[in-house]
Order: sequence, then structure tokens, then C-alpha cells
Amino acid sequence: MILYVDTSDVRDGALEPLKQGMKGLVEFVQANEPRLIAYNVYFSHDGARMTVVSVHPDSASLEYHMEVAGPLFRQFVELVTLASIHIYGEPSEKVLRQSHEKARLLGRGIVVVESLHAGFTRAATPRPAEPDTTAS
Repeated sequence: MILYVDTSDVRDGALEPLKQGMKGLVEFVQANEPRLIAYNVYFSHDGARMTVVSVHPDSASLEYHMEVAGPLFRQFVELVTLASIHIYGEPSEKVLRQSHEKARLLGRGIVVVESLHAGFTRAATPRPAEPDTTAS
């Protein structure tokens, strides 16, 4: 599994267009990337920082995300300054290259990789409702 977290500073006056753009990006990702486990956008209480967190089953999923959604990142060049990309897990060389390219496109951000030492993941999936056996 790969956990990907990027953090950006929101440029002055860019919060509302950024929020609208990110809603569109989330809709695009949801429709076009079925392997992606989670893709979430967070804003600080003052709107000065945006954090994007994605959970991928493997490095290939993150590579695909960068290829498919990557061209859409250009719309955010004037809205954010990327501060950092943190990748937790074992990314491929291609993911590292793609992440450095994204960092150059959107700001001055650094790319940090941290390897898993210990832990586990529980993926919650909704169970189907039990049939109502009390109705006659």
C-alpha cells in the first residue's frame, strides 16, 4: 500500500477557485481511477493550506493517477505553492520521478519517502444489509 500526502500553501485570493477546482478533480479521479482506495482534500481552518491524501493499493495505482490526473494539475499552478510531498511505502522509480515533476510544476516542494517499519491496515467495506426475517 502507498499513502501519498501533499501539502500546498494557498495563494492569496485563490481559496474559492481552488475549492471549486479540487471538487472537479475529485470527481474526475473518482470516475477514472477505480483502484484508488481513498482520495481526500483538506483545508486548514484559515484556508491558508491544502492537504491532499490518497491511498493506493500499490505503486502502479499511484503511477496511473499521476498519468491520468497529472495533466489536470496544471490548472492549479496559479492557485497554490506546493510545499511538500510525503510518500509512505515503497514507490517505484517512476512514481518518484512523477512526484518530483509535480513538485517542480506546482512550487518549491520537497519529496520525502518513508518506508513502512511495522503496522497493519484494515480496509472497511460496507456489508450488505441483512434481510429482515421478522416481516411476514
